[in-house]
Amino acid sequence: MRPITFSCSETLDLPPEEIARQILDLDRWPEFQGYGVLPGIRAAQFEARTPEVVGTRIRVTDTDVSGHVEQIVEWEPDRRLRLHMGEFSPPLSRLATGFDETWQFEPTGEGTRVIRSFELHPRSGATRPLLWLISLLLKRAIARHLRQMRADSARPHHHGAGRPGAVGGTEP
Repeated sequence: MRPITFSCSETLDLPPEEIARQILDLDRWPEFQGYGVLPGIRAAQFEARTPEVVGTRIRVTDTDVSGHVEQIVEWEPDRRLRLHMGEFSPPLSRLATGFDETWQFEPTGEGTRVIRSFELHPRSGATRPLLWLISLLLKRAIARHLRQMRADSARPHHHGAGRPGAVGGTEP
């Protein structure tokens, strides 16, 4: 079945490798606030961590105590990362089989243009309309998170910003 797709982008005052490093800093993941009824992240912990990063699994607990697992499936920190989200708890487990998130990094004169693209995989044709509504909230959450990361990266002596990747808030 065809996935539901969207993407968001911002330019951050950070090199791609620093943005990628922040993804592995799980203390930052609760900076993802969600959007509306879409929960933010309460906590994240490594379930499995590999030396080459690909295959690393992160268990996420959301602010509404639901959860999921994110697995790093592609890791090229200078240009592209990909995570697969799955093992959702209900009610999302009834609507989707998984989400795929890609982080694309493009150097610019001002820093790095970050494009976060999502593919949401509906469990069935009947669940697609509800998952589409969730995708609207997720897109707003991701856009907001990227704006927060941009603001944090522009601060003097910044340490970067929020967590790249994860389910969370912005505007379409």
